[in-house]
Amino acid sequence: MSNTESLKLMLKSLHLSSFQEHYQSFARQADSEDLSFEQYLKTLVEQEVHDRAERRITRLLKRACLPEGKSLDTLDQKLLPVKVRRQISALCDGGFIERAENVLVFGLPGRGKTHLVAAVARELILNNGQPVFFINTRKLVERLLIAKQNLELEKELKKLDKFACIILDDIGYVQQSREEMEVLFAFLSERYERRSIMITSNLVFSEWNKIFKDAMTTAAAIDRLVHHSVILELNNKSYRADYAKQKIRK
Repeated sequence: MSNTESLKLMLKSLHLSSFQEHYQSFARQADSEDLSFEQYLKTLVEQEVHDRAERRITRLLKRACLPEGKSLDTLDQKLLPVKVRRQISALCDGGFIERAENVLVFGLPGRGKTHLVAAVARELILNNGQPVFFINTRKLVERLLIAKQNLELEKELKKLDKFACIILDDIGYVQQSREEMEVLFAFLSERYERRSIMITSNLVFSEWNKIFKDAMTTAAAIDRLVHHSVILELNNKSYRADYAKQKIRK
């Protein structure tokens, strides 16, 4: 086996894919520019670090399951309340995740709740490399219920615990049976003061008894979510209605 073949195998075994791809071209560059060995090695290491970061971002975006097309660039922030616009930058910095705080977004349908949380989540990945996961609340409940029926609820909760922030979309549309309510409450309790949750809801807290049915469970769920939280109220005009009017004018 030649030295080149042996080196490539060793680099592959060490998972240094960027070293393997670039070491020869960088060596020719170093020779032509009369770079020192340290400079050559530093260039290779920088490329490896950069490529690994890019691959990690790609993996995180894929795992996040964010809705397509919902980013800060496509979010018309002019339609959002001023108080909400002022907090977007701070949310994208990810400080609330470090403090294990929650973000609760309330508003009637069409106000941009889902777009807002998805856009923030995307920035958390791109700028901070935070692992996040977006899921409709009903789908999460179904997933947890199946896990419970298979006696694997604890295992499923640990799997979800790998995400620094989980976005629960449309919690207001979930009106469960007692068993379904219990697994959702278990999820909220598991993350309390440890991991962050972002929630969108078309129901204000006074109507959450429609979700949890039981008054004590409702109060306990709200208490855990609000204790460390940022609350955003989207009392702006409907994005969808505004979009429809623009299409009519055209």
